[in-house]
Amino acid sequence: MSENNPRQEARKDASPKQESSPFSPELAARFDALVEKYPVKRSALVPMLLYAQDETGYLSDAVIAEVARRIGITELDVRTVASYYSMLRFKPAGKYNVQVCTNICCMLRGGNDIFDRFREELGVGHKGVTPDGLFSLEEVECIGACSWAPAIQVNYDFHDDLAPENVPGILAAYRDKAKDDGAKNA
Repeated sequence: MSENNPRQEARKDASPKQESSPFSPELAARFDALVEKYPVKRSALVPMLLYAQDETGYLSDAVIAEVARRIGITELDVRTVASYYSMLRFKPAGKYNVQVCTNICCMLRGGNDIFDRFREELGVGHKGVTPDGLFSLEEVECIGACSWAPAIQVNYDFHDDLAPENVPGILAAYRDKAKDDGAKNA
């Protein structure tokens, strides 16, 4: 007659270690569906990075590791691809990420002056974040609004046919929106 080994019994009873994900269950499910959509899992990499950044604010080490695991590639492969795209961030951005186009169409119609006004009003430069974390500022090459130049994008909102005088009003509207959001969540 054999006796049960206490160590073996403890191992049997131990539940498998749960891996913590940096993503919500909804985003994790979206990733699962996205990976199935493509014949090669790696093809889902850029959309996954964009969705992850939308949810977490930036591509942290944990995000990169989890995306690499889900696709079956190395973290270095994920970083290499992510570093190519200027819209992907490795540091937190402000709640409202202001992207000012200074490509040729916007530049010829005052894009640089608009960027300078944002820089002056916010007190930060390219890729800077305001001390309160409300705004970040980026100079970008193109946001695809050449016919309405000069243009900016704040998160996913476009503002076009601008002049430097419009900048304080745009910032005030987002400050008010942040206050309203704060009041709703209080």
